[in-house]
Amino acid sequence: MLKKYEKLMKYRRLTNDYPKKPVDNTGYVGAPAIKGDMCQKCHFCAQNCPSQAITIDEAGYPNIHIDQCIYCSLCAEICPTHAMYMTESFTDCACTKAELLRKPIIIDKVPAQSSTELAEELKKKIQKTLHRSLQIREIDAGSCNGCDYEANAIMNPLNDLERLGITFVASPRHADMLLVTGPVTRNMERALLQAYEATPDPKIVVALGTCALSGGMFRFGYAAGSGVDTVIPVDMYIPGCPPRPPAIIYGILKAVDR
Repeated sequence: MLKKYEKLMKYRRLTNDYPKKPVDNTGYVGAPAIKGDMCQKCHFCAQNCPSQAITIDEAGYPNIHIDQCIYCSLCAEICPTHAMYMTESFTDCACTKAELLRKPIIIDKVPAQSSTELAEELKKKIQKTLHRSLQIREIDAGSCNGCDYEANAIMNPLNDLERLGITFVASPRHADMLLVTGPVTRNMERALLQAYEATPDPKIVVALGTCALSGGMFRFGYAAGSGVDTVIPVDMYIPGCPPRPPAIIYGILKAVDR
């Protein structure tokens, strides 16, 4: 008995208090960003991006499509002027893909984050209905399992999502939210659509990870699709390859306005 008390005093509480208290994201590999005043328009980043997530605008500056980015850091490593860098932010989720387009910024003059217009009556009804309780059905639509591992981690003792009234269920008929990973392969399209139709209204669909957002590296293949929103409507996009547990929790809470 004394040994048990000694162990409790030594290790104490493991579960973090996020989102009540901020988490330490030091060392977290977030989405890439561009320092516009340092960019020389060499286009090395766009030429070498393995997922073709970087395009060049009319002014010659690179733009980053976060929904296609796999967070490999190659663009930051090969940039000769270090204009391209990796952030430590995990709050990059968005309600639309247009919000996931990153353009060059002047670091001293970072524009304030534009607030997304509230969706119509249905979204307000969803947020009001699901504010304090949420049942999630997770669907693997052909992923590499990286995002699934991270989604599983949000239920471990460190993150313990159930403390927020959020749980995973085995059937879409019991779910309020569908959490979908993978590019949606041809063989999973019908299954995903059936799960969506079986989920009672009002419901929320969250696309988790780069593959679910755009198809990722698999969108060039013959058997994979170009993301979840090509099959069913999506309410929240959580980028990352894979997104870490704090990013997933943040996206889920944002989807239900918490």
